[in-house]
Amino acid sequence: MAVSLDIDLLRSFAHVAESGALSRAAERVGRSQAALSMQMKRLEDIVGQPLLTRTGRGVVLTVHGERLLVHARRILASHDDALAELSGGRLDGTLRFGCPDDYADAFLPALLRSFAQLHPAVVIEVVCAATPRLVSRYERGGLDLALVSVPLDAERAILRREALVWVGAKDGATDWPDPLRLALGDPDTLDHRAALSALSRAGRNYRIAYASGSLAGLLAVVRSGQAIAVLTQAAVPGDLRILARTAGLPPLPKIGLVVRLDEGHASPLTRAFAGHIRSLLPVL
Repeated sequence: MAVSLDIDLLRSFAHVAESGALSRAAERVGRSQAALSMQMKRLEDIVGQPLLTRTGRGVVLTVHGERLLVHARRILASHDDALAELSGGRLDGTLRFGCPDDYADAFLPALLRSFAQLHPAVVIEVVCAATPRLVSRYERGGLDLALVSVPLDAERAILRREALVWVGAKDGATDWPDPLRLALGDPDTLDHRAALSALSRAGRNYRIAYASGSLAGLLAVVRSGQAIAVLTQAAVPGDLRILARTAGLPPLPKIGLVVRLDEGHASPLTRAFAGHIRSLLPVL
């Protein structure tokens, strides 16, 4: 007998994955923790694989759970979009969305264009800034949701993993002077912290030639050949080059992208756009 993935089970599973705890997820879906636990057991029986591992701090996804989550997000987004369109319930209104500067060119056009095709009456106000500024604005109520960068070990619900890379001018030097000249974001940003940590561990001398929240200013310094920078690989402009390990630079960590929103109080429009991001971002 053929089996199928129930939308209600997938939605509950996505909430568990997002919250990292059955108790918090139960509040979001309006069920008891015991009922939600039974749902997760039923879903595991359907797919024939363990999906969750319980720890003292909550639950974490197994390898099979991570794989199912990717499919679940796509299925839920397609389901909700189809239901909204066919029932005449196309969304409208205004949404305030925060996106890190370095992802504006890489991801925003595809996200906004495809959502506008589904919901042409929606107006999305985009705020681009460094992640710490977006988090602060979101927590003050100035954004409905935000796409932010986090260390990989800081979150469970990572939508996309990105490598941090060293970047220099295309025609710049290949033999970097000592001390190394850096152009970095603000001191509280992941690129700044990762660069200094990696260089300190490697015992490499450096000097910060430029540190600012202005991505345009940072890129201008790099294009001039006066310094090198750290960017996420997907955000490297075509006129800059990723510096190979042969340049004598230490390896950098990967970071993750997550969506920040209050599921319990988010509007249908906010939830719909968050689902759209979750379905598209991993494959962009």
